Amino acid sequence: MSSLAAAATAAGLLAACGSSSSAKAGYCSDRSNLQQSVSDLKGVKLSSGVVGEIQTQLAKVNSDAQALVASAKSDFPQETAAISSSVSALDTSVKDLGSAASPQALLGVGSDVASAATAVKSFSDATASKC
Repeated sequence: MSSLAAAATAAGLLAACGSSSSAKAGYCSDRSNLQQSVSDLKGVKLSSGVVGEIQTQLAKVNSDAQALVASAKSDFPQETAAISSSVSALDTSVKDLGSAASPQALLGVGSDVASAATAVKSFSDATASKC
């Protein structure tokens, strides 16, 4: 009897693991990718000579944000809307930099990077129990 109970318990644990990992497959990996790309962008030292590097990092943030929003929008509409909005504002400020960024324009980009990071953190907090 005890081996049957142990087998039933093991089967239940395996089923729980299977459903848990399939739930994690979509937006959890997208979340990790976006967190990393935002972190990489935050790591760029803001100076007039880094516009190209900022644009390169922003392209990765845009791509990762789009993937995350597509995979999580139905489950987390408010959080993904905040990510879309903040990344869009960041995209606009980077486009406004031009080739020779002024210190004031770079401050705006820094502020928008912080807003995007906050939106990603809010999403991360909201999905902590799912990922």
